[in-house]
Amino acid sequence: MWGVLHVGWYTHAQIVDYGVYQQYGDQVVHEHAVPYRDFQLEYPPGALPVFIAPALTEHFHYRTLFQLEMAACLLAAVLGAYLIGGWRAAVLTGLAPLALGSVVVSRFDLWPAALTVLALAAALRRRWELSAVLIGTAFAAKLWPAVLVPLVAIWIARSEGGRTAARWLAIAAGTAAAWFVPFVVLSPGGVAHSFHTQFARPLQIESLGAAVLIAWHHLVAEPLFVESSYGSQNVIGPGTHAAAIVTSVIGVLALAAVYVAFARGGSEVDDLLRYAAAAVAVSIAFGKVFSPQFLIWLFPLVPLVRGRRGIWAASLSFAALILTQLWFPERYWLLATFFARTQSWELLARDVAMVALAVVLVWPRLEHDVLGEGRARVEALERVRAQVE
Repeated sequence: MWGVLHVGWYTHAQIVDYGVYQQYGDQVVHEHAVPYRDFQLEYPPGALPVFIAPALTEHFHYRTLFQLEMAACLLAAVLGAYLIGGWRAAVLTGLAPLALGSVVVSRFDLWPAALTVLALAAALRRRWELSAVLIGTAFAAKLWPAVLVPLVAIWIARSEGGRTAARWLAIAAGTAAAWFVPFVVLSPGGVAHSFHTQFARPLQIESLGAAVLIAWHHLVAEPLFVESSYGSQNVIGPGTHAAAIVTSVIGVLALAAVYVAFARGGSEVDDLLRYAAAAVAVSIAFGKVFSPQFLIWLFPLVPLVRGRRGIWAASLSFAALILTQLWFPERYWLLATFFARTQSWELLARDVAMVALAVVLVWPRLEHDVLGEGRARVEALERVRAQVE
């Protein structure tokens, strides 16, 4: 499967980050520079191992070694999905990269994704220390796994008691601190700049708010422009600031609703898994930034959702992946430079699919409706048998 991503249309017009990662790795390995202090680093310190390791040898091309790292991370994510959800989850996780495309091999997002699903697998096997270390490292790699922490803590408190949950939280926080504190001591300003870079970004062109504004631009010719900053293309013009605020507020409220819903009734393992996927889907769908690689976070999580809800969730997830590949990377600049109509509507469809995925994962009546349909069918079959007899 990994080899397929290196042939055919997957090789066309790639937009890669190898150069940025290699620069970080070379500065540490060859120039003995200290991250955050001697050079600015956009990412948290837990990402450093995957940047540095390919730079340790000059016998192989950096790109090749980085891709091998990501292949290993994909295998780890597939393993985590298998340990929790069996072969169905593993197969769907393994196929997801083909639906998204070449961005999978040139971004490091498989690293935190693998750590996160393995943390869930360890928690479900009552390996609390291992689970906490893995989720703490995942947070230190790319922050977003933090949205799963309240869910896992609530589930542990219910199943094992508050003391075990508090211990899990303490180990997870201590692990994250072990990654951050040395660099905070060496360069508090450098680490603060990294966080500022992540949270102060404007409305990125691929976000839901931007997609709606671009659609409105096409419908009523409302002026809208693109500005490159923070390593991405962002929309500026009337309504952009308001759209960023509105979607961010909706995202925070939706995430809070996920936590409340789980706290009120999510006592089963299946509840933990679907709410975990929902928390990540919400954080992606309503964020100010929605880069294609963010979908990698859901690769091993959505396949863990079972039943009719799982079928709908997997369908919407793969729809979002395919809709992304329709315009990224080959037609990305048509969207980012000219707001090309076809790519604009594909973008909006992708973002709406993500919102729909979040709704499907949390909709309270879905399981009830499915069970009701099942009972109705059983009753109908029994009536038919009675009539035949």
